[in-house]
Amino acid sequence: MLPEWVYQKCPDISAVHRAAAIARQAQLTKPTGALGRLEHLAIELAGLQATEQPRAGRVPIIIFAGDHGIVAQGVSAYPQEVTIAMMANFASGGAAISVLARELGSGLEVIDAGTLAQEEMAGAVTDKPRNGTRDFSVEAALEPAELAFAFEAGQRAVVRAEASQPDLLIFGEMGIGNTTTSAAIAAGLLGVSAEEIAGSGTGVDAAGRAHKARVIDAAIERHGVAGASAEKILCGVGGLEIAAICGAIIAAAQARIPILIDGFIVSVAALAAVRLNPSCQPFLLPSHQSAEQGHRLVLRALNVQPLISLDLRLGEGSGAAIALPLVRLACSLHNGMATFAQANVPDRPA
Repeated sequence: MLPEWVYQKCPDISAVHRAAAIARQAQLTKPTGALGRLEHLAIELAGLQATEQPRAGRVPIIIFAGDHGIVAQGVSAYPQEVTIAMMANFASGGAAISVLARELGSGLEVIDAGTLAQEEMAGAVTDKPRNGTRDFSVEAALEPAELAFAFEAGQRAVVRAEASQPDLLIFGEMGIGNTTTSAAIAAGLLGVSAEEIAGSGTGVDAAGRAHKARVIDAAIERHGVAGASAEKILCGVGGLEIAAICGAIIAAAQARIPILIDGFIVSVAALAAVRLNPSCQPFLLPSHQSAEQGHRLVLRALNVQPLISLDLRLGEGSGAAIALPLVRLACSLHNGMATFAQANVPDRPA
């Protein structure tokens, strides 16, 4: 069983602050609606943050890493050793997300939520119940107690981040095989075939994608998780870093911290989080639509529209980081523009 806090209700959107933001947008020196979705973004943030001045200045980035037993079935173009090597690359500052975090002025925390690493790594937090998941083509990926541990690892990460009083949070992931795991989770949650959801991941060819889909479909049937509860699906075919992100999303929303959602894998974790605790849904701000085949279906299920679409498929939280400047600009425009009255500019006749 998952811990009780997972199901506790998240705060409501502040209707007062949202209404005030709508009223302010109507008074700014521009035609109504001229800034399009940036206006809506600022309004939603004002309601979520319960403030007259929405903010996106302090945005820590947290990367969860995990390994996947399903890699034994030849579903990835890269060897499993890449997970640990990339975790070290994050910590040493050489990865894409490391560069983006520096450019954005964001803190970066790397968490070993379930890799095969036998020792703790300098520059990373180790918080895992086991080294990697089991091969879900032959047995359940996780036991219930391991899943619960991963959720609480996500909650612990949010508690650490809260010390910096974040305006938003970005969660990223690393784990060879995790597009297969995410596709399996999404197929179970959405009740669709793997052919509809499984993409090329790290770069497998058409034959490799077809193989991945067959492996997923067989596992879905083996574990009986098509249309099952999110908890059962995560135990059957889940991943430790994905479960940790799911827990982190719920914990952040419960703390009234909006989450800028990254690509396919984090979006799948978000969908599982919403299935477990629907009250976290308003706190999900989608950043981009990735090139991964199933992402569009997951975004549709979440009923959200991404800010950008740049054919990204790197993961690591990189898409959310790239979209963050747009969020910051939306806040700056909302807070900093003059009203018609302040600028002595004639408004439209009433």
